[in-house]
Amino acid sequence: MSVSSSAVSPVRIAVIQFDPQVGLEHAESNLSRGLALACRAVSEGANLIVLPELANTGYTFHSRAEAYAHAEVLNHGPSQQAWAEFAQSNQVYLAAGFAERDGLRLYDSAVLFGPQGRLGHYRKAHLWNQEKLWFTPGDLGFPVFETPIGRIGLLICWDIWFPEVSRLMAGQGADIICSLNNWVWTPPPLFDAAGRCMASYLTMTAAHVNNLYIAAANRIGNERGGRFLGCSLIAGTDGWPIGEVADAQEQCIVYADVDLSAARSAPIWNSLNDLPRDRRTDLYDAALGYRMHPLMPR
Repeated sequence: MSVSSSAVSPVRIAVIQFDPQVGLEHAESNLSRGLALACRAVSEGANLIVLPELANTGYTFHSRAEAYAHAEVLNHGPSQQAWAEFAQSNQVYLAAGFAERDGLRLYDSAVLFGPQGRLGHYRKAHLWNQEKLWFTPGDLGFPVFETPIGRIGLLICWDIWFPEVSRLMAGQGADIICSLNNWVWTPPPLFDAAGRCMASYLTMTAAHVNNLYIAAANRIGNERGGRFLGCSLIAGTDGWPIGEVADAQEQCIVYADVDLSAARSAPIWNSLNDLPRDRRTDLYDAALGYRMHPLMPR
C-alpha cells in the first residue's frame, strides 16, 4: 500500500521484531541492535517506529532486585537518551518500552519520542504473570498524545486483552495505537490454520471496532526457559493487517504506508452505521466509567 500525495497525514510505520535478552551484560547490545534496526527502517522511509516492550532490558527477570538493576528513571538513563537523540537526529517518531524506576516503585513503561523530544509516557496497567512480582500497575490512565503526524496512544502487551483500553483511547481521538509487546508462548493451540495467534486477532479486532490503526511490535526468541512468538503486525482501520504478519521466529521489520487522518473519517460498511455514534452510551457508559474523559463521545 502506498499513500497518495494528497494524503493529509502520510506516515510510513515500521514495527521492529527482534530478540533483546535479559541481563546487564546484554543491555548495551540490546540498545544498539534495536537502534540499528530503527536506522534501517529510517533508511527505508519510516517515520513512525515501534520497538517491543522492555526493548532495552529483556523480559524474564529472576528477582525484584534484578528488575531494579535494569530500570531507568524517566528522562534519565542511556536508553532514553539514545532514543531521544535518534528521534531528533532522524526527525522521526519512536515508541519504545523500558523498565521505569520511580522512587521505590518499578513500572513496565513505554515512551514516545519525536523530533521535539519526549511526547508521551505510559505505564502498563494490566500486568501479566510474574510481572506482578516486579512491577506496580500503571497509574497514568490511557492517555493519547498529540503529535504533528497524528494522535498516538500507547499500550503494552496484556493490555490488548482488555477492550476498554483501546476504546478509551479511541474516544480521545487516537489515530493510531502503538502496541509494545512481549507476547509469550502459551499452552497450545497457539496458532490457527492461517498461522495467526490470538494476540494478532485481538489486535485486528481492536483496530476494527475502534476504527483506528494499531502497530504491534513483538519480540522473538528464547530467554531463561521462556519463548516469545513474534507475529508482529500493523492493523488498518478495517482491522485487516496491512501487508504481512511477521513470522513467529524471524527478526524483521514490518512496514505500512498509511494516511493517519483516515482514522477520523473511515466509514464502516454503509452510510447508516457509525461506530462512535452507534454506541449505546445510555446503557453502559455509566457502569463502565467511560464518561470520565471530556473527549469521550456522549
